[in-house]
Amino acid sequence: MSTTAAPTGSEPSVEQFAESVFADLLGAQNVSALYLGDRLGWYRTLAAEGPMTADELAHRTGTVPRYAREWLEHQSVAGYITAQMEHDPVRFALPPAHAEVLVNQDSLSYMASLSRFFAATGAALPSLVEVYRNGGGVSWQQLGTDAREAQAYANRPMFLGQLTQEFLPKIPDLHSRLQTGGQVADIGCGEGWSAIALALGYPQITVDGFDVDAASIAAATRNAAAHGVGDRVHFRIADLREAELTGRYDAVFAFECVHDLSDPVAFLSTARRLAAPGAPVVIMDERTAESFGADAGPVEQILYGFSILCCLPDGMSDPDSAATGTVMRHSTLESYARSAGFDGASIVDIDHDMFRFYRLQ
Repeated sequence: MSTTAAPTGSEPSVEQFAESVFADLLGAQNVSALYLGDRLGWYRTLAAEGPMTADELAHRTGTVPRYAREWLEHQSVAGYITAQMEHDPVRFALPPAHAEVLVNQDSLSYMASLSRFFAATGAALPSLVEVYRNGGGVSWQQLGTDAREAQAYANRPMFLGQLTQEFLPKIPDLHSRLQTGGQVADIGCGEGWSAIALALGYPQITVDGFDVDAASIAAATRNAAAHGVGDRVHFRIADLREAELTGRYDAVFAFECVHDLSDPVAFLSTARRLAAPGAPVVIMDERTAESFGADAGPVEQILYGFSILCCLPDGMSDPDSAATGTVMRHSTLESYARSAGFDGASIVDIDHDMFRFYRLQ
């Protein structure tokens, strides 16, 4: 296939569009192979012990040599690993820069866990076809472990490496308050990395994390203990729509969850009740364009992709859903915030390619 681009401002020809779809199919194959390499420990072993032959990799990871050889050759052809053809048998290596993206879970460039999201949503495609046709939704609980872990590990490096070091200092009054201590609520906390990051960055605070998903709460509790903050970070299962949930927190956070909710107004009303008088409520959600535009770019494209496969079906898995979806505009959150009793949702001056921070007060 050629790679001739369409002239600027013109529609692609049949051949050019076919080439584009073919490239997408190659990408889909690569994501599936990425999932195998991640789950089977092949990338980690290559990074730690490589270069190695297919038989050596299979032996180290307890996998089948013939499958390992086919995967290694595919990964070499796809440009994920290198093949040292001068050896017989061929030895394969994972370049250090590639290991940063595929193995190093602390790196801001780490992306391997996102393959678990596409594995989960791929398995759910028949269910998505059904709800697209007849209504209803597919919840995070239905998507299972792969989806939950994809979400948790995708945001983990940003929470641990940037949240308290770069982002929250941009809110000086909040940053100063947390440096001296206080009680913080993290609502919709997932597997707990945001709450853990808050506790690590502000050693004087205590954090209560709330989420409706029992598996996430169990993982969050383990993660907090493993990072030495289990005495100051506590998690509990709670439906954040319930009116009886109240508190007197010095700050309330909700990280990348409002767009998933079937009833975001009830959720934000709970956030308002949890906050002590004058305490800020900080929302982190996707950095969307102000309005729909077909030329919005790759960030908007991937947000729509997450929405059609996961976030919108999850939100619509409850009846009477607001049906927000991942691409929640500032104006939409502003409307939800005002309906919940806030004065509005002001954008905080924090620069990030994927996320935007809002302050509700």
